Parts: sequence; C-alpha cells; structure tokens
Amino acid sequence: MSYLVLARKWRPRRFSELVGQQHVVRALVNGIESGRLHHAFLFTGTRGVGKTTIARILAKALNCETGVSAEPCGECSSCKDIDAGRFVDLLEIDAASRTKVDDTRELLDNVIYAPSRGRYKVYLIDEVHMLSAHSFNALLKTLEEPPPHVKFLLATTDPQKLPVTVLSRCLQFSLKRLERAEIDGQMRRILDAEELSYELPAIAALARAADGSLRDGLSLLDQALAFGSGSVRHEDVLAMLGTIDRKALANLGTALMQGDRAALRLELARIAELSVDYSGLLSELLVLWHDVAARQVLGDDVESELVDDDVLLQLAEGLSPEDTQLFYQLTLLARRDLDLAPDHRTGFEMAMLRLLAFRPLPGGDERQHAGTRAPTQQQAPRSPSASAPARPEAAPKAMAAPVRAMPMATSAAIPAKPAAPASAVAEAWFELLDRIDLRGPSRELAGRLRALERVGHSWKLALAPSLESLNSEFARRGLEAAVRAALGAEASLDIQLRVAEGETWAERGARARSEHMAAAEQTLLADPGLQALTQEFGARVVPGSLQVD
Repeated sequence: MSYLVLARKWRPRRFSELVGQQHVVRALVNGIESGRLHHAFLFTGTRGVGKTTIARILAKALNCETGVSAEPCGECSSCKDIDAGRFVDLLEIDAASRTKVDDTRELLDNVIYAPSRGRYKVYLIDEVHMLSAHSFNALLKTLEEPPPHVKFLLATTDPQKLPVTVLSRCLQFSLKRLERAEIDGQMRRILDAEELSYELPAIAALARAADGSLRDGLSLLDQALAFGSGSVRHEDVLAMLGTIDRKALANLGTALMQGDRAALRLELARIAELSVDYSGLLSELLVLWHDVAARQVLGDDVESELVDDDVLLQLAEGLSPEDTQLFYQLTLLARRDLDLAPDHRTGFEMAMLRLLAFRPLPGGDERQHAGTRAPTQQQAPRSPSASAPARPEAAPKAMAAPVRAMPMATSAAIPAKPAAPASAVAEAWFELLDRIDLRGPSRELAGRLRALERVGHSWKLALAPSLESLNSEFARRGLEAAVRAALGAEASLDIQLRVAEGETWAERGARARSEHMAAAEQTLLADPGLQALTQEFGARVVPGSLQVD
C-alpha cells in the first residue's frame, strides 16, 4: 500500500490555499488579473516556505483551459496534469543536478518552439544558484528577451550566489519564514480533516521545531504520527524532538534565578536521563530569557509559549534587567560554542555552571558578580601578620633593596562626606525598605525615591525627572504590593517627578559602604604585621583594593 506524505497530500493547489506569503500572492494575483505579467520571476526564501508551490500554481493560472485567471479551475486536463507533474509544457529543472553549460544550452535550444498543449511554455528552475558561471552566461540573453510564449520561474534558497546580471532581469519575490501560529493552525486543520487525535501542546512544540518551514513542520507531524501510532501526544513529541516540557524548563530557569545549586544539579540529572537535544534546549532558554526581558520592559501583556504566566512573572521580578541580558548573552555564546565542547552534555552543563557563577549575590545595587565577590568566612583572607615571613632576614637579596613606603595617609580611603541628618519621614521610609525583600525593577525604583510626606499608610515620594524611565507600571506595582505586604494594610504611593532635597535609600547604602571600607582600611593600616612589611620590604596597600564582607 502506498502512503502519500502530508507535505505532498496537502500541498496548496490555489493561491487561496497558501499559508502566509500574502505579499507575494497579492502581487501575482493583481498581475494576472491586469495582464501585466513579467517574463521572469525569482522566488527566494528558506526551505519549505512555498517557492516551488507558488511557481506551480502560477503555471496552472497561465495554462488553465478556462483562460488565464488567478483562480485556475483545477478540473481541466492541464490543471490535473500540472498537479500530477506530467504537463509537457511545464519543464521542472533541478539546477543542482544540471550545472554544466551543455545542459543549459540543450535546454535553451527548445525555447524557440511553441508550447505543445498549453498557452505558455514554463521553465521552473529550482535551486538556480547551483548553476555554473558559464551556464548563467548562456542563460542571460534568453532570460532578458525570451519568446512571448515562454515564462521563466526561478527558485533559490541562496540569492546572494546569483550574478547581479541575472537578478536585474527578474522580478524578485522574497518569501518570509512562516509564523508559529500559521504553522500551528495549518497542522490542526490537516489533523481535523484527517480525523486524527492530537494534543494542543504537542502541536505547539512541533510548530516551534519547524523553525518557520511548513514543509519541515508537516514532516515532523508525519514522524509524530508514526511515533504515536496515529495520534499526536505531547509526551511522545517531546521524546521524539529531544526537548523538555514546560515544567522542567520552568524549574531550570527558577534554579538559575535563585542560584539554587542543589535544584540545578537535580534538573541537570533529569535532563541527562531524557537524552535531549542540548542545542535545542539552549534555543528554548534563549526564548525564555527574551520573554523575561520583554515582560520586564513592556509589561504584563507579554506572554510566553514556554512557561506559565506565573512562572514568567516570578522570573521577571526575581531577575534584574541587567541579569536577564547577561543570562541571554551567556546562553547565546554557549549555543555558538556547543560543538567545541567534548560533547553536548558537557557544553550545556558548563553553560549552566557559568550562568550560576555569574549569578549576582543578593543585596541590591551593591551586588557583585562572581569574579569580584567578597571572600566568605570559609575563604577569609589571611591577615597580613599571618602572611608576613617568620624571618625577614631570610628573604632573597633581590628584595633587599626596599622601595620607599607610601605614607599612611595616602593609603587610607578618603572619608565620606557626612550626610545631612535625615528627616523623620525619610527614616521611616528607610526603615520600611529595609524590611522589604525587593528585587529587579521594583528595587531599582525604591532605591531612587526621596520621601517627602507621610499620612498614615500613604506616602508622597519624589523621583528625579532624569530617572523617569524607572517609574514603570511594572516596577511601581511591585513596590506597592511589597509595601502593603510589609505594613499588613492598604497603602498608596504618590510618586512625583521633581527634584527634592535629602538622601535616597541607594545613596544611604553607598555612603554606609564607603564608611565601612574606610574604617576597614584604617584598621588594616594599623596592623603591626602590615607595618613590618612596609618597613622591611617597601610594601604598600593599593587604595581601593580591599574587599570586606
């Protein structure tokens, strides 16, 4: 028994049946109806978007026995023969297998003869960029001035390889990649017509995997039907494509956001058991970071096809916009370098470890990335006295010539400018923010506000006009929700764009850190061990190099 694959069985037979490419269809239909048809057409675009299909429909429209029309009847012998691929006046040439100039000359020798059955003799040359330079030269004159009964329809996936002399002689149409919704809808229409069962998440996964090519999508649909014994189930599709489900992707993103090493290790082990396509998984992570960034900037209207809305909201609030951009860039580089790794699993897991390593420490604006983290208690720096040599006289002679030590005063940090005493309203605002766990855009906004007035649980706050971009609806709503949760009552925030006196929460934190650093440097410079180093070996403390918890 013979089986006709879905891509061939459901190939469009009329312009009205085409999925997408309306910009091309409109131009061709208007040209046919007005009688303004060019003698050479060039259709460009990636695989499976309808180049040869449009060319065959155009050939039918020109040779239909009912007349030249944008709607060929599909019933006459000419239409049926073109659909079956046996119409004598439609010459389909595969340029990839006929690249020699002799093949081209043999083809052009028959151009002068009138069509045998149809109204026009149509030459459909697929993958025309594969022709040799001599073949193009032989084609040029005929392509520019063909007989009135000849039409050339050229198709290629790589128009950059065509000589400009050929491009200038053709009417060029660039076919775009199909949207996922278009591929998804066409698959569902086909399955409904075939009376086959399917699950919507499975169709969505196949549409994503098709990557803009309807033919690739229908081939994957055929494979899914064979894999699932005549039905398209989500679990079967994920196993076939080597991808993970929404929950696993959400768990992976959440573990990276929270810096949860145990959860990340568990997810990596689960992913390894599924034998997934790691390149495709990195692509899905890229889409996820894109959706998170869009949600942070554009607001609540942004949705994701990969995770639920509550997960997307959690990621958007848990990551700052800068972290999201960093995650996207690191994932993009990991996908590019995946083939350079010893194997794809190693490359993927190294990419996840890199994302975890660059996950900033909690603490707001002062957070530092892993490469500049302050030492922890387990890895505390040794005191200068402990690192000093037990016997300075045993030092190498190369160190015997001391370098003049810098004066102590130059090693100390410049004392921070004392801040003006904060008002009672500002202190209450700072105390409230210290109790709230804010992240992302909401924390950025809160750190730049100045408290003006307070009446009960209502606050009047000032934001510098130059920072207006921080006052997004997303950030403001998150801040208000956190304030209400901390106060246990309804609260309102009136944010005004104006210049106001006083210190912001971020400025107070920066001042406190500067004072803490200056005190730590003074303590270090007073250490007897450090003073011995400066006296014996000319050591000095580089200003600003000290890191403290």
